[in-house]
Amino acid sequence: MKHANGPNRMKSDVLPTRASMATGQLALDRIDYDERATMRAWESFLSDEPTSARDPVHVRSLIHDSWYRSANGGINAQGIEAPLSSDRDEIEYLTRANAELLSAARRSFASLGKLLDGTGAMLVLADSDGVLIDAIGDKKTLHDGMDIHLAIGGKWNEGAVGTNGIGTALWTGEPTFVHAAEHFCAGIKSWTCAGAPIRDPLDGKIIGVVDLSGYSPIFRPHNTALVAATARQIEKALAEQQQEQRTRLLEAFISSAPSYRRKDGLVIVDHRGRAIFCNNVPNGDTTEMMDGPMEPGRGRWLMNLPASGSDTDLSNALPPHLRSCHITPLKFDGDLRGAALVFPSVPAVSSMTVMRREGDKHLRAAAAMIVGESEKLLAAVDIASRVAGSNGVTSLLIEGETGVGKELFARLVHAGSRRTENDPFIAMNCGAITKELFGSELFGHVSGAFTGASRDGKPGIFELANGGVLSLDEIGELPLEIQPFLLRVLEERVVHRIGDSRGRPVDVRLVASTNRDLKQEVAVGRFRSDLYYRIGAVSIHVPALRERGDDVLLLIEHFNRQIAKLAGNDPLEFSNEALDALLAYRWPGNVRELKNLVERLYILARGGTIELQDLPGEISAGDRGSMAMHGDHPAAMLEAPVCTFEDAERQAIKNALAAESGNLSKVALRLGISRPTLYRKLGQYGIRRGFL
Repeated sequence: MKHANGPNRMKSDVLPTRASMATGQLALDRIDYDERATMRAWESFLSDEPTSARDPVHVRSLIHDSWYRSANGGINAQGIEAPLSSDRDEIEYLTRANAELLSAARRSFASLGKLLDGTGAMLVLADSDGVLIDAIGDKKTLHDGMDIHLAIGGKWNEGAVGTNGIGTALWTGEPTFVHAAEHFCAGIKSWTCAGAPIRDPLDGKIIGVVDLSGYSPIFRPHNTALVAATARQIEKALAEQQQEQRTRLLEAFISSAPSYRRKDGLVIVDHRGRAIFCNNVPNGDTTEMMDGPMEPGRGRWLMNLPASGSDTDLSNALPPHLRSCHITPLKFDGDLRGAALVFPSVPAVSSMTVMRREGDKHLRAAAAMIVGESEKLLAAVDIASRVAGSNGVTSLLIEGETGVGKELFARLVHAGSRRTENDPFIAMNCGAITKELFGSELFGHVSGAFTGASRDGKPGIFELANGGVLSLDEIGELPLEIQPFLLRVLEERVVHRIGDSRGRPVDVRLVASTNRDLKQEVAVGRFRSDLYYRIGAVSIHVPALRERGDDVLLLIEHFNRQIAKLAGNDPLEFSNEALDALLAYRWPGNVRELKNLVERLYILARGGTIELQDLPGEISAGDRGSMAMHGDHPAAMLEAPVCTFEDAERQAIKNALAAESGNLSKVALRLGISRPTLYRKLGQYGIRRGFL
């Protein structure tokens, strides 16, 4: 039904299509807007089944389609506000995650903000999920916007609050206005808003929305054009930022990769793992990148860059189709900002080089399984890695207490020794074999060699390990009468099955491990000196956990996250007192004992936080003894000078930074707070990470 012109009747404009935006023209078609008719259409829509495909009269199809999505998405049509997150940590995380977008919008927002005061309008910036991250404009409107949560932290996508300028612009991917009664929720029908999506210049993905909002009288047909122009300005600023970053990454690559040859393939990725520069990219595994018009693959996401930026973590982050490349971290301003992927030219790569690269890949993966940063542990890993890469070392002795992880070092040697995917790794615990069966297990036997022998004969573990690595755990348990036969096999590289005169050549690298002092065993006559010097030409001492300092914290975090992932739960948190007790404990069972403890805590803990009383008595009691030994007594504490809570908190953070050498992950774990909270506290107290 037609209505005469009046206060509830106005002319407005529909949105430009993407095609028209591409040509820089705003194709505006005139439409009628009738407040009462739109309200009646909304009420009628809500009374009918939302699956109805009938477009209401006087309602744009864009709005009706959005109403339909809102109703089917379960949005409360009588809602009065959007969801709002007021958690400071979440807001801080949003700010950091959208730092580039905020920086690019700063100039436009600063110039427009001065012009909006007194106009009844506000300009807001939302991220790709419709969450507001900045807002400027008329002070009264900004204040009133809080009533509907049109403020930083408010979530305005369609899935949260139904039809609105921000959420509908995100959905359509085009500049969009939603006026008054066109909103889906009753509580925001007195507002008008026009939003325009912001696209990343590199890959074209929507990364945010700029929106002009206010009470309905501020509506003007050109509001949509204004936000569309602002979005283009922000995209231009983003492009300038990305070009500057691209230049700095190329400069960082030139200074850090002097051995790069022009005929090699090169891909530079930014901090998000997207290709920003490609040159001479080879065919084969990387052909999927070669689909761009100027630079093959530019803008394509290739990998997730790890926060640490270590060579091992970077290599592990590479997807399978890029494992043939060499990766170099690119840093400036003290942070990891990207990486260089170099593909050596194919003619220069020999088959031996390819095999070595495969070995390096397996070696890096095996080394990553050994968690720790202590000097003693890293020295042991270095020796094992060098042994793995040497063809001249055929046997290795690994010494260390029970539970320190000696088998991980044996597997590290195997990983670095592999020449094919099928090279075997055979392990045997000498302490689990009866004295009578040692010969048969080691060397095998032929049919009828002894009572109970297999009818068809049986190969020993030396034959099974041919071409690979044989790990003999607890070699100190090997019977004295068997030791000469083992020495003979190691010297001659030939094995004789029991009952067989025929020798079988074997190519086996032996990794022997023990928790005994073999020198002492030799001195008392329980181990042959010639065998000891044969297997111990190169030896590795794996340090006990109590000798590894803060590796305890790293292992707790590692097992905590590993077990939580398997269980589908959130990781446990540990109080400061619990962590201090765990650090002070002597760990007679070493890493195995620590892992078992974390598994036990997952089962028995009463809540998500582990307190001192949740730990076993031998650990918690040890902590109290340590406190008493250091004079940490209540009476002594009362004599300490009184300070404010802020001073105590500041000092606690400084102490933790000093104890953890500035490692923020460990500092947060020690303090029992999240990393975002730690960042906020550092800023609050003006503490710089590098103050030490």
